[in-house]
Amino acid sequence: MSKSDKEARRQKVIDVLNKARSMELHAITQYMNQHYGLDDMDYGELAKQVKLIALDEMRHAEMFAERIKELGGEPTADLCCPVERKQAVERIFPFDAHQEDDTIEQYNQFLIVCRENGDSGSQKIFETIIEEEQMHYNYFDSISNHIEKLGDVFLSKIAGTPASTGLAHQGYAVTEGGE
Repeated sequence: MSKSDKEARRQKVIDVLNKARSMELHAITQYMNQHYGLDDMDYGELAKQVKLIALDEMRHAEMFAERIKELGGEPTADLCCPVERKQAVERIFPFDAHQEDDTIEQYNQFLIVCRENGDSGSQKIFETIIEEEQMHYNYFDSISNHIEKLGDVFLSKIAGTPASTGLAHQGYAVTEGGE
């Protein structure tokens, strides 16, 4: 295989990794926006779970970026599509379930591109992330079904619950400050 063939195959993988990264960056922004909105609507438990899923998406975006850099590419900072703001609670969960379902479908196609271009490392990353996206889909679909079937009864049980994720502050500033 010539060097140019190898580079072309690598570029195909970098391209799908960057498409996936842009999808993750969108999901992070979408879910954090929803987290803030749910918290403002006093649905703390729902806000907490959406925030935790957004944190998963941040980890995914970083996994893709690290792999892109390993392959000699430049990770994108662009979102794949605009964020929908000010969604009603009844709209959030079916919207997110649909988004996760589409993501799983696309990532399975991206996984095939990795396999066809001889990149088992990137393929494994997609396999891992697809499993986690399936968990996100299951959660969003479950909550969507509860809201659809139980409506205000379900939402009234969630209203007033705490939004804290209990996460320790572990960012750079805290780590460097020794706290």
